[in-house]
Amino acid sequence: MLMLELRKKHQFLVLVFLAAFLPFYETYPWLEQITRQEDLMLGCENLLLNQPWVRNVSQLSHILVDHDHKLLYCYVPKVACTNWKRVMMVLTGQSNVTNLVDIPSNIAHANSSTIRLSELPESEINKILSEYTLFLIVRHPFERLLSAYRNKFEDNITSSRYFQARYGKHIIKKYRPTATIADQNSGDNVSFAEFVTYLLNEGVDTNEHWTPIYDLCLPCQLNYTFIGHYETLSQDAQTILDMVGAPPVVFPVTRAGHTKDKLKEYFQQLSIFTIEHLYKNYLSDFKLFGYGLEDLLGYDLA
Repeated sequence: MLMLELRKKHQFLVLVFLAAFLPFYETYPWLEQITRQEDLMLGCENLLLNQPWVRNVSQLSHILVDHDHKLLYCYVPKVACTNWKRVMMVLTGQSNVTNLVDIPSNIAHANSSTIRLSELPESEINKILSEYTLFLIVRHPFERLLSAYRNKFEDNITSSRYFQARYGKHIIKKYRPTATIADQNSGDNVSFAEFVTYLLNEGVDTNEHWTPIYDLCLPCQLNYTFIGHYETLSQDAQTILDMVGAPPVVFPVTRAGHTKDKLKEYFQQLSIFTIEHLYKNYLSDFKLFGYGLEDLLGYDLA
C-alpha cells in the first residue's frame, strides 16, 4: 500500500509538471486531471478506503486489456461503456469497422469481445498493472443510477424485459402493497421510488448497473493513470487515445436520454430522508470523484 501511495504521489507531480510546462491548449485535460487525482487521493484517505488490499483476481473482471497499446480500461455500466467496449474491440483487432456504432451492442458486451484482466495469470497481472495505462470514466452517481433505472425499467427493449422479469416482478411484489396479480406478473411498471426502496433494503450491489464505481474498479487500491468524466467525455476520450498512440478513432458520443435534465423530476418523488440514505450508499463515488448534490438540492450533504 505504501508503494501505491508513492506511485500516486509521483503521478500527481508528473501531472503538475505537464500542466506547468506544456502549452495551455494541450494541458487543459491535465489541469482537470490534477484536481481529479487530488479528489481521489483525499477521498480514499478521508473515507479510510486506502487500507491494505488482499488481491482477489475475480475483483479485476471489469478491467479490459489491450496488449497492443498497453491500455487497461475499467468499464462502468451506464457511463458510455458500450462505446468504450467498441473502441477496445477496434484497438485489439477484434473489429475493423470505421464507424464504431456499426458494432452491435450485444457483440460489444459479449464476454469474448475483449480480454479481461481477471482471465490472465496472476504473475502477468502484476506486471501489466505496473506497466500499462489504466483508466476509467466516472459519472455523477445519481445521474448514473437514474440512467440505469430508465434504461432497465422504462425502456421497451430486449435487455429491459430481462430486468423487468428478473428484478421488476420481485420489486413490485415486495414493495408495492397494492400490487395486482397482473402487476406482479409483468414487472414492467416499477416506479423510481419503488426501485430506490429496493436498493436501500436489499443493497446497491445486486447488479453491476447500479453497483458503486468504487466496488467495480477499486480506485483506492489500483493506480489509475487517468480518470475521465462523463461530462467531458469527448475530450477525455481523445486524451486517453492520444496517450497510448491509438490509431484515429472517432469516439461516438450520444446522450439521447437527457438523463441529467430529468434528475430533479425523478428525485422529487423521494423524501429528503430517502435521498440522504441513498447518498450514504454511494458516498464513496461522490467523495472520490468530486461530485455533490448542489444542483439537485441546492446544497451538499455533509
